[in-house]
Amino acid sequence: MSTTLRELLVAERESEACSLSGDISDKEDSTTTSPLFSSEEEQSPENLKKYTAPAAFLLDLKLRENLDKEELTKSSEFITLEPATIVDNSFEESEPSYSSVKEVLKTAEESPFSSDLKCKKLSKISSDLKIELVTLTDLIKEPSATLEKVIAKSVEKCEAEGEATVSEESAVITSREVVGGRTTEKDDQATVSVQINECVSDNAKSTALTLKQCPSVGVKLDVSDLNIFQRLNGGGLLLSPESCTMVDEAWERLSKSYVYFKGKPVGTLAAMDTSADALNYNQVFVRDFVPSGLACLMKEPPEPEIVRNFLLKTLHLQGLEKRVDNFTLGEGVLPASFKVLYDSDQEKETLLVDFGASAIGRVAPVDSGFWWIILLRSYIKRTRDYALLDRPEVQKGMKLILKLCLSDGFDTFPTLLCADGCSMIDRRMGIYGYPIEIQALFYFALRCAKQMLKPERDGKEFIERIEKRIAALSYHIQTYYWLDFTQLNNIYRYKTEEYSHTAVNKFNVIPDSIPDWVFDFMPLRGGYLIGNVSPARMDFRWFLVGNCIAILSSLVTPAQATAIMDLVEERWEDLIGEMPLKITYPALEGHEWRAVTGFDPKNTRWSYHNGGSWPVLLWLLSAACIKVGRPQIAKRAIELAEQRLSKDGWPEYYDGKTGRYVGKQARKYQTWSIAGYLVAKMMVENPSNLLLISLEEDKKIAKSRIVRSNSSSF
Repeated sequence: MSTTLRELLVAERESEACSLSGDISDKEDSTTTSPLFSSEEEQSPENLKKYTAPAAFLLDLKLRENLDKEELTKSSEFITLEPATIVDNSFEESEPSYSSVKEVLKTAEESPFSSDLKCKKLSKISSDLKIELVTLTDLIKEPSATLEKVIAKSVEKCEAEGEATVSEESAVITSREVVGGRTTEKDDQATVSVQINECVSDNAKSTALTLKQCPSVGVKLDVSDLNIFQRLNGGGLLLSPESCTMVDEAWERLSKSYVYFKGKPVGTLAAMDTSADALNYNQVFVRDFVPSGLACLMKEPPEPEIVRNFLLKTLHLQGLEKRVDNFTLGEGVLPASFKVLYDSDQEKETLLVDFGASAIGRVAPVDSGFWWIILLRSYIKRTRDYALLDRPEVQKGMKLILKLCLSDGFDTFPTLLCADGCSMIDRRMGIYGYPIEIQALFYFALRCAKQMLKPERDGKEFIERIEKRIAALSYHIQTYYWLDFTQLNNIYRYKTEEYSHTAVNKFNVIPDSIPDWVFDFMPLRGGYLIGNVSPARMDFRWFLVGNCIAILSSLVTPAQATAIMDLVEERWEDLIGEMPLKITYPALEGHEWRAVTGFDPKNTRWSYHNGGSWPVLLWLLSAACIKVGRPQIAKRAIELAEQRLSKDGWPEYYDGKTGRYVGKQARKYQTWSIAGYLVAKMMVENPSNLLLISLEEDKKIAKSRIVRSNSSSF
């Protein structure tokens, strides 16, 4: 015989003493008046019908009884958001009957949500997780307890009984996304989700409450809809401030960006913005994956599998034939990106690889090989997987990359000649020649390779060539790329048309070519590596990536590294602004923008690569700050980003002189914006993580001994 909801609650109250395991037993009909309804008015058919909403609403009903409404709205423990309206209003037409409270909860769980809310159906409790149901009995036992505390207590009780456990594998991999048109199988996962229905006036409303994972609990508390605390409007949802943290959201989104190939994670999607055309943002970029890989390595416990698979898969792709039109690229070139395709007819997965033939400007990525070597060292340092390092194909892959860079040519400089658009700045931005970003990455990769190459066979020859190159490269960068107040004054007074080896103005730079903004930008305290140096040309723009990599790789002296941090502090409003961080400063405008970018509509002033602000760069700045001993700079930048980054949907970049506006063409939920934030956060909280991405000064390298106050002593 079935009973009404009110009668079921009466039976629930009577069996309170017997509910030790959390299981709810079915009861026979009962006519005892429920203590929840204390007057005839409250027991009227109208009010009774009002309370026969899907049963999860009853949890909130007890909260309403125990907490005064006025105190509830003013309490600091809750964030009030407006819930969405339930589509299914069938409970208003007739009073439903249920055979058990379990059936009520099941019905509530299966209730459809409004399409306007656009939230996924709440995750069902995993079959391998035996956890108590949270009932009104638990709330009645502890009238002062909040919903979160009651559920947490229930979880802890199950854990104590050895029931709430989950395997390490299921904790690492939460789900598999749609890759190449195929929805991969979702892994089993222990989750706890609670649905609350909030009744406002006569309208029933619905939303989801997500609990923060407790380190002592061996279950993963799933975020059923990560948009819940960003997208809902108004009041109605009661959330503890600690229940959904920005870090938790970032980890969840990072895990959902995983790309799988033949059942194994091999990388992360560039972005997961479903509101815009995918273009190439649905691919795995070598450059973009680095912060994601570092985040997985720094995590406790680490998740190195995806990094290992990525390194081996990209190494395999290196061996493919690389052609752009009728020209064959060098054997050591690594891809810019790859994409997993699924053939539903043959039920087969394949990889679509891009070595630059599909890139804007058709330029091969010079930095991909350097980032691969740097990430390989980070992986080995974290996992001590020397078996992988000793594999012949890994050693060969490093040598092929180095062969491209160390080959003899007509260059009179140790720097590497590059085309425009060959790095993170992958569009025409006037960085052709010898850009500082590539030179710093080149130096970093050489030093990493020197540590990992085996001296057998031709390995010893490569090591010797590396030692000669890094000595010459460090002197060249420290001497000719360095700019501070003293050096700027010296260049301003340069003579031109000098000949012989005694020339001071060795690149014949015309002093009148110094842009006016530099004189105002350069503080008395501080300095930086300029963007480019070549015959009769100095690019005085600030490029953050090159300067931070130079600090991490010890390409600059300790005094120069300190001066770079001094500059960041002195010019905070220009280089950090309202959203970290400027990829370059200043922006190209007017005639200069037209001449250098070719009227590029995406690189307008203070947008994208032309002075845009990129949150992903947080991890580079944080690492450099910690190495120099200025963690407070990193903390300040992170706190600034936390004010908006999640609320804005983790955009790719911001526009404006101070980075105030979300980029006009920025993709939302950009994976490396998410990963960059996580890496920065973990390094600040645990500075020992810096060891994965930093090299100490090599005493064997001949240093130029330049200090900030004596820039002209060479």
